[in-house]
Amino acid sequence: MNILLSSYSFAPAIGGIETVSRILAREFLELGHKVDVITKTKGESHDEGYRVFRNPDRRRLWTLTRQCDILFQNHISLSFLFPALLLNKPVAITCQTWLRWDGGKVTWSDRIKRFLVRRCHSIAISHAIAEFLPPSTPVIFNPYDDSDFSPFRSSLKNLDVVYMGRLVGDKGVDLLIQSVAMLKESGLFPSVTIIGDGPERANLEILCKNLSLDSQVRFVGNLSGSARGREVGRHKVMVVPSRWREPFGVVALEGIASGCAIIGSSGGGLGEAIGPCGLLFPNGDAESLRSALKQLLTDDVLRKTLADAGPAHLASFQPSLVARKYMHQFERILAARKD
Repeated sequence: MNILLSSYSFAPAIGGIETVSRILAREFLELGHKVDVITKTKGESHDEGYRVFRNPDRRRLWTLTRQCDILFQNHISLSFLFPALLLNKPVAITCQTWLRWDGGKVTWSDRIKRFLVRRCHSIAISHAIAEFLPPSTPVIFNPYDDSDFSPFRSSLKNLDVVYMGRLVGDKGVDLLIQSVAMLKESGLFPSVTIIGDGPERANLEILCKNLSLDSQVRFVGNLSGSARGREVGRHKVMVVPSRWREPFGVVALEGIASGCAIIGSSGGGLGEAIGPCGLLFPNGDAESLRSALKQLLTDDVLRKTLADAGPAHLASFQPSLVARKYMHQFERILAARKD
């Protein structure tokens, strides 16, 4: 099969969509299919067996679309979608985030995307996302890159709490810092490592200083490859404190693979990623997060029980399994076109 994989953002950019797109491109190739990737992300392309076309011009985009058997969009991108629609090519779109809005301005681009996703072959990354799509929408969980994390599962856990992700407001890192400060009342002074970077970093560092947490909280910036797993694997607990309703949570899978027990916010699809490997707290509730932290930092038996559930839980998110599920959907779509 000739698969044209559309990923608006792609490596070397860092994020969930970028990670998933790269994993799936690699896995489709391993299954014997031809893969071309189109993206808006600039940067150098490493030879991984598939071609990456960065900001393809109109002629190149139309040529690639005409040659493919199916266009697979890892989240919708209108500029890459319209040629396939006009050429009547089969299109599968994975919805990586919500297709409904809780308030604020809704642009015409948003409305068009919502309309087109429902008229192409949609796939949801969690049951939480699927609730807002047609009833027949299949759910295929996002994969994670096991090789960067599982080698460190048995590492000595000599540090307490880790966060890994972008440092932006909706990720709730300030809630984590506030909760750690509240633990002082219980006589707990856990170490905290913040992996990642973003526009909120300076404000978060100031917050730590104001709460007298300088000696407890360590900012290490962005890490890549196995360096992420090596650092995460040193910790007992990973916290995913998002304020917003996460559609899923690949970072939680990475923490589980590294041997951490997880604490995550309960709204959205994050709980589906965490499964039996962690505790949930209401989004935005610093007091509930403090309580969950206290529970896992003082109850070694519970923490070990959650961490030990990891290997069985992660079986559903292995890249090869996820890729085969996608191929089943692609084959079903192409077969329906022939009937």
